[in-house]
Amino acid sequence: MPPTLSGGTPWTSHILPLILPLFLGALHSADPCPSPCLCASDIISCSNQNLSSPPLKIPGYSSRLDLSHNIIEILSSSWTSQTLHRLTTLTLNWNFISEIQENAFALTPYLTHLDISSNQLAVLNATMFTGLKELQELLLFGNQISHIEKNTFQILVHLQRLYLSGNLLTKFPVELYEEQNGPTNLTFLDLSANRLSQLPVQKLLSLHDKSGIYLQDNPLVCDCPVQALMEYWTWKQYRPIVDFGSGCKGRQDFECGLQENPTIQDEEDVYEYHVDPGRELSVPCPGISTAKEGALVYWLTPHTVLNSSEYNSSKGPTQRFMVFPNGTLEIYSAQVEDSGTYSCVASRGRHLGSGESLEITIMVGNSSLTTSEDKNGRSSEHFNTAFTTLASCVVSIILVLLYLYLTPCRCGRNGWRCGGRAIVVCSDPREVEAGQRRANGKRVAFLEPQLEGCDRNGAPKSPVLTPGYAGTEGILKNGSRTVGQTSTDSTHPE
Repeated sequence: MPPTLSGGTPWTSHILPLILPLFLGALHSADPCPSPCLCASDIISCSNQNLSSPPLKIPGYSSRLDLSHNIIEILSSSWTSQTLHRLTTLTLNWNFISEIQENAFALTPYLTHLDISSNQLAVLNATMFTGLKELQELLLFGNQISHIEKNTFQILVHLQRLYLSGNLLTKFPVELYEEQNGPTNLTFLDLSANRLSQLPVQKLLSLHDKSGIYLQDNPLVCDCPVQALMEYWTWKQYRPIVDFGSGCKGRQDFECGLQENPTIQDEEDVYEYHVDPGRELSVPCPGISTAKEGALVYWLTPHTVLNSSEYNSSKGPTQRFMVFPNGTLEIYSAQVEDSGTYSCVASRGRHLGSGESLEITIMVGNSSLTTSEDKNGRSSEHFNTAFTTLASCVVSIILVLLYLYLTPCRCGRNGWRCGGRAIVVCSDPREVEAGQRRANGKRVAFLEPQLEGCDRNGAPKSPVLTPGYAGTEGILKNGSRTVGQTSTDSTHPE
């Protein structure tokens, strides 16, 4: 029994609260808060301390490290002396960083948020981001970035948000969407306030499910392809266009060689086409009557993006999709997987009205907009559900019939003939003669009579219910009593 103090209280209840803080302090003594930083739990703040390099001994328990507003110029590969397994957020903004050495982030493998904004980086390359396989958000705005080398973002497989605004980029970083095993989950890209004048329109049109691309405050030349892209994004109500406009500077009225046909919008079936598998189909661009030679028309198909500049009459039989110079989409040997939504994108020089559309629906055979695999799967599912329901109903009916008619009680002239598990309630012959048969027609009740209640001649020895009671009250109580009849047994509830 442990020793106690006065009053019978164990001494441990008084000593432990004093020892525990000292014990925890001893555990943290191996990773003390670095000078001149401030530490609060697992957050380390070394901001605005005039540091030319990060403190060498960052505590291993750190999850957030703030090194902003210092005078750091180079982030070396040895800026920390140990692997920071718990570090998820690193802030380096408002320094003078112009170089990030190779493997600088090798000891921070679990970073998800990295802020290097407002520094002096000029070139991005793959070596500076080595080890950041878990990174989700990268802030690089406010630098002097003019060039992005190939494979720079290939290692950032989980990157979702990338901020590159306020730099000196003259070329759209299309490699973000082309690099194998790159940031396939990228949903936000800020390229505003750079020096972009041209855009990879066909590539951007193929990114219809990744519309978070901000391009405002760039000197974009609004030629026919860029105009077509901006009109399409405006019609789709993409958030960057809704919030900041088209982003075109010095907009010019280009002659894009298209002649509109507004009356085509009045046709109800202009946006839906049906074709049998293996047949050919010609689809005109909605709202466009003619297109002069040299005009550029894009078609977004469920699998790729085509344009009329790729037309070659000699290649017609060798490829299944072709966009003619007049904007018509030709499909050779249509397949079921070609079913889906198609969009025709061309510069009309105006914004489309609410009743206009750039999309049409193509259905090959009896397919819907789903793939043949989905369709077969759903059809099988529906068939199985219907078959199961039908089988259940049939089995239920058979069981009921067996229950009722296999060994029923029958009413004969000599009285009741009892079966094993059911009673067929017959009308009293006197009621039949008096024309007092009940009108509801329900004659079946499920009971549990005893087999020994019947004699050898089939007459009941002691009937469970008297014929008069059964005829007047009814086992299922589905109607009012017959006039002139009352219960003969007061023990039966109403």
